[in-house]
Amino acid sequence: MSSVGSSRQDEDIDLAQLFRAVWQRKGRILAATALAAGLAFVAANAISPRYKGETRILIEVREPNFMGQGANSADLQPLLDELNIASQVQVLRSVDLIKQVARDLKLYEREEFDPVASPSAVDELLVLVGLKKNPLERAPEDRVVDTFLEKLSVYQVERSRVIAVAFTSKDPELAAAIPNAMVDVYLSLQRGAKLDSNSQAARWLEPEIANLREKVKEAEQKVADYRAAHDIVQTTENDTFSGQQLNDISAELARVRSEMADAEAKAENVRAALAAGRPADMIDAVASNATIQRLKESEAGIRAQISELSITLLDGHPRIKALRAQVAGLRQQIASEAAYVAASLENDAGVARLREKQLVAKLNMLKADYAQADSNQVGLHELEREAAAQRQLLETYLARYREATTRLESAASPADARVISKASEPIEPDFPKVIPITIVAALAVLVLCVVVVMLTELFSGRAFKPANGGGPDGSRDRERPPEREPDAYEEPRTARPRRDLPANLLSVAPDRALTAEMEEALDLPPAPVPAVAAAVVEDKDEFSIESVASYLMASGVRTALAISPTGDDGSTATVMLAREIAEGGRQVVLIDMTGSGCPTTLMASRKDLPGITDLLSGTAAFGDTIHPDRLSSAHIVPKGTSDVRRAMRGADRLSMITDALAEAYDLVIVECGPANAEGVARLTRSHPYEIILSAPRPDMKDLAAIMDEFEKVGYADLVLMTAGGLQGRGERERSAA
Repeated sequence: MSSVGSSRQDEDIDLAQLFRAVWQRKGRILAATALAAGLAFVAANAISPRYKGETRILIEVREPNFMGQGANSADLQPLLDELNIASQVQVLRSVDLIKQVARDLKLYEREEFDPVASPSAVDELLVLVGLKKNPLERAPEDRVVDTFLEKLSVYQVERSRVIAVAFTSKDPELAAAIPNAMVDVYLSLQRGAKLDSNSQAARWLEPEIANLREKVKEAEQKVADYRAAHDIVQTTENDTFSGQQLNDISAELARVRSEMADAEAKAENVRAALAAGRPADMIDAVASNATIQRLKESEAGIRAQISELSITLLDGHPRIKALRAQVAGLRQQIASEAAYVAASLENDAGVARLREKQLVAKLNMLKADYAQADSNQVGLHELEREAAAQRQLLETYLARYREATTRLESAASPADARVISKASEPIEPDFPKVIPITIVAALAVLVLCVVVVMLTELFSGRAFKPANGGGPDGSRDRERPPEREPDAYEEPRTARPRRDLPANLLSVAPDRALTAEMEEALDLPPAPVPAVAAAVVEDKDEFSIESVASYLMASGVRTALAISPTGDDGSTATVMLAREIAEGGRQVVLIDMTGSGCPTTLMASRKDLPGITDLLSGTAAFGDTIHPDRLSSAHIVPKGTSDVRRAMRGADRLSMITDALAEAYDLVIVECGPANAEGVARLTRSHPYEIILSAPRPDMKDLAAIMDEFEKVGYADLVLMTAGGLQGRGERERSAA
């Protein structure tokens, strides 16, 4: 964080100072924390406890397992999406369901659900004068529903099909009974809706089925009449008699043509063999003839005899000649038989050709008949489709009707939801949680107090330190002495009365304060005269800077006005007083209202810094006029650079400025230089100040005269401060020179 004001851009936040400020006020912070914790504990215990019960249900499609084997139950289930679940949530919050639960549990008799039934005297008065509408004009059930909805919470469990029904009540038993009753009524309504749907479906299907039966009968009768009128004989499901005949003739024609081709081929083969002189018995068509086979067997037997006789007889023997003559006869018979076979094959081929002609003629006739039957079949198919559609619709209605009638019982129509968690009577209240509320309240007040203290330190400028760790001249600031317990300091902080300032005083446009050059406007004397105190004691240490500092810290003075009759000597003593108080662990700021600007010269890093005159003239922000002392932890509001007469127009704001500074500092010292009593009186007429008479070298005779002047304007008690005791405390170190 940057430092306060343009002159503090080379400064950092002093964290140690922030913690010291918090620790210094630890007593008040802990007291406020304890007070907040106690109040929160008492308030939480004073609140009537409320109990919460919750029931959870799972939304799913539930169907009885009595469907036909061909039906796929998974395909029949509707898809449950987010909209379905959200719709069921609204059903659970419906007014009709709530009224049913209220009637079942007799909630109308409970004051918790109808508190306006017994209005207070104030409510009756407001109704009487017309400032409030009479709540009794509404129906009792409407009032109960409104209260019921305020206590009810129905929501979908995230990323699931589970719905939670929660209810809060002063009665723990009722907090558990109402969610369970709501779920029971919801499931009953779901089952009832299904029963109504099935009953309505069955009543609607009965006349529809009777009507469809008549339509199916009429459609099937039309099909039969059409077939009779057009002579359509149905042989199979997809064929007629003419079609069947056409198929048979086509098959027979193919067979005959095959036989004719085979016979012609065989006959041509036999004729070619005979014409070529080849043995005809080697042809398959001839060799397969039974007669030729017997002749060849006889030939084989005779040739066997010739072979046997040739062993003993010569070729010219009559026996051998006879046998060879028989063989020649058999060969002639085989040849003639082969010619007969060839003629027979040619005859078969001719018969096949005649058969082919007949079949072709028959086929052409059947084709014409089939073409006519096919055109008639178109009309028949149309009638059959109509009859089939009516029949299928009838079968569908019959199946639905049977299914609807089987679900007319409540057990056959379960609700599309089931309870997975029932509410039980709670033991601990849901609200208020006494311990958490107490802890949170205590922590909140503790943090708030710490933040307020830190912000006060930051806005006052006391929580800043030079970035390089030393003053402008390169010397390091002296370490502060250990903090003393502010027992004698904390209590009297409000001993001096102060005007309450607006809360936004430090945030408004730049405030304006009095400059040191106001002396002329205040009729200050041009030459200061030594003054004396009203009462003088021989012990000078009683009026030393240390004694005055101790008195101011112990008495809890918040604002003090220092008068220096001897001029800069007194102002120098006032500067040393501020540093002495700062060394004592107090936060102190000095406002330089002297004509010479002596405090500014001694404490500020430069003389041209914005100060009290700039603040009064409105040319500088409040935070820009506060600067650190170069030799201590005190702060200085310098003389400033603005015109004195212009600044004097805002002289009445001095009390506002000192009050604002007193909220952030322990002590505000206004150094006025050698001012007279009347000028001081006008300056402080609206605000009480502690008057310090800073006279390092007092003259007994003149001090009495000064005391008389101040007593005349209302200041009877003055604090005399001399320079005594400086040498004993290290004058050189703390000197402003």
